Amino acid sequence: QVQLVESGGGSVQPGGSLRLSCTASGLTLDSRDISWFRQAPGKERERIACISRSREPPVYDDSVKGRFTISRDNAKNTVYVQMNTLKPDDTAVYYCAAGVYGCHGARIYTDWGQGTQVTVSS
Repeated sequence: QVQLVESGGGSVQPGGSLRLSCTASGLTLDSRDISWFRQAPGKERERIACISRSREPPVYDDSVKGRFTISRDNAKNTVYVQMNTLKPDDTAVYYCAAGVYGCHGARIYTDWGQGTQVTVSS
């Protein structure tokens, strides 16, 4: 059984940083394209970053470009998103998801994590 688990969320002041982790059991993450999503209260879930299983460059939503960095550590079977210069608008539940159609392909995901809360507030 595949399980994705996010961790690293928490509360931080504006301008601060957090690093979220997505680990997996029952699945080797480097065999999948891994995306990070977030969902704020009253808003739709949005994809913010994606790292493909090929050598394509990562993809970022404009709202996080230049502030967030997605990366893999295959030895740890983990995908990270480093979030810098956080803003109150970044407050949301963050999810990771695994797919096979590439970061520019069909947005169909085979597995999701349960989410981790990020709160940015002074």
